[in-house]
Amino acid sequence: MKLVPPDSWRPQGVDDLEPRAWEALQENGRSVCVTAGAGAGKTEFLAQKGTYLLQTGICPAPKRILAISFKRDAARNLAERVEKRCPPEQAGRFDSMTFDAFTKGFVDRFRAAIPAPFSPPPNYRIDFPTRQQLQHFLTSHNYHGVNIATLERNVARTRLPLADGVENALRAYWHAQYTEKDEVFLSFPMINRLVDWLLRENPDIRRALQATYPFVFLDEFQDTTYAQFDLLHTAFDGSSAIFTAVGDDKQRIMGWAGAMPDAFARFEADFDARRIPLVSNWRSHEDLVRIQHVIAKRIDPQAEQAEARADRNVDGDVAAIWQYESNENEADGLAAWIAGEIDNGIDPHEIAILVRMHANDVEQVLAASLTQHDVKLRNVARNIGNIAIQDLLGEELTAILLPLLRLGATIKNPISWNSAQRNLQFLEGIYPHDEVGQQRLQQRLQTFIRELRTEMNTLEPDNDAARTIARRALDFIGTSILRRAFPGYRRQQDFDRVWTGFADLLAETADDAASWADAIDQFEGLDQVALMTIHKSKGLEFHTMIFYGLDNQTWWSLTPNRIEELNSFFVAFTRAEQRAFFTLCTNRGGPVAWIESLLAPAGVHRVAGPA
Repeated sequence: MKLVPPDSWRPQGVDDLEPRAWEALQENGRSVCVTAGAGAGKTEFLAQKGTYLLQTGICPAPKRILAISFKRDAARNLAERVEKRCPPEQAGRFDSMTFDAFTKGFVDRFRAAIPAPFSPPPNYRIDFPTRQQLQHFLTSHNYHGVNIATLERNVARTRLPLADGVENALRAYWHAQYTEKDEVFLSFPMINRLVDWLLRENPDIRRALQATYPFVFLDEFQDTTYAQFDLLHTAFDGSSAIFTAVGDDKQRIMGWAGAMPDAFARFEADFDARRIPLVSNWRSHEDLVRIQHVIAKRIDPQAEQAEARADRNVDGDVAAIWQYESNENEADGLAAWIAGEIDNGIDPHEIAILVRMHANDVEQVLAASLTQHDVKLRNVARNIGNIAIQDLLGEELTAILLPLLRLGATIKNPISWNSAQRNLQFLEGIYPHDEVGQQRLQQRLQTFIRELRTEMNTLEPDNDAARTIARRALDFIGTSILRRAFPGYRRQQDFDRVWTGFADLLAETADDAASWADAIDQFEGLDQVALMTIHKSKGLEFHTMIFYGLDNQTWWSLTPNRIEELNSFFVAFTRAEQRAFFTLCTNRGGPVAWIESLLAPAGVHRVAGPA
């Protein structure tokens, strides 16, 4: 394949990059730390840099690029952007995954090499222990002097093997997770510690990893935990790997989960990295960026003013705190206002309602009022089976099966056809220049789609029919092929969790659908207002954002001395492209006075909410 000289390479799919982005992209002699604020296009920058390294041969075959994100949908989004810009043989050398998937893949492949007694069996279970479960462990094992936070911190940060002087509660917890239940239960912090030990004990595995990946991308680096940072050191210590870390300290909202407070400073020092800040904001218009800067300056007095690159396309207020006297008035007012905006031409899925927590409770409060105004609300934080809807929509299985169902439900859909064809090429290892393989693939796909379309035309969408159709698509792809292609599905129970969620959600949407196309639209959340938590909104953007519950009861922890809560506020505000509103219900709690004082000079005031 012909490579592009580095001096001749141009960005793909965009007109140009800002000068500092060019600088960070072309810096490949040392690691770089790219600090980029809200809307700066961090994912697009990484996609462009990955494309640049592959198309110029700076990352030569068979070497690969490892891209680690914190969210599954962010990892897939990054991979898809590279796929659109590079031919398959190049894009196939770009491995985009979450940190959890990266570590879990090592355990699943090399678990037998993990020293005893911590080598897990093949049927180990992923555990997400709640604070109540951790407290029950401490109480039942008579560790009354140990608090939950200490136990969580020690699990995440204490290296294996456990030294003689390690706290007894930690030793007992590891033992309990392996021996006190019918199966072994491992949390992702535990998996991280197992992989760190595996790599330290097996230099051949570590050398193979380093030889494979001369370039490593780290997205949302501000949320890196101490354990993850330690693991990066273990995995790549002594190698010549070049790291590109991107993120924004002002959006560090995972401190409760162990995120380092000084991740970028540590990265600069430990990896001799050069810091390059990006200043453009491609998401929000000038009026919103001006308000964002007020919050940013409160977080970091040295914060640089971003350059707004988006146009304002709305009239009236672009930010305000809407006050209501009761929960009923709040729900009815929001529902009526959202319905009016939809009537004025805004797509429902371009509007998002964000909450700090308890999305299921907020859904119960708002759903009835929105339904009365013919507005559909999609709580993507809700679990379907054992997986959240938002997580399910970012799964590889979903991305593979949905285009097939779209083709079965519609007569012509070139976007879905191209996606389905591209997916099959990847799964079956067929390159574009393989004319015989391409023809065979197209014929097989055409035959299946004709059969699927015929079957869907004869079946009315309902629960049972949806499960039948979903199974047809899965059988066409092949369960074994999916599980081989994606490391996260190698264990049967991990695959089953996603597959069951997919079938259950399709069955649920089909029961309420007028057609198969409508069922798939509902599955994807089209024409529905999204309800999600702030933590799940990171990396997303919406025309209009409404934060539900800016009061001192719902957000009791939003105080001047708790910087992470202000970071969360900043994240919520910066999701908006055109408008950002907050609701305050005086029946639920009082105003957060210091936030209102902070925003007032920027023109954000408390006003009566729309009725």
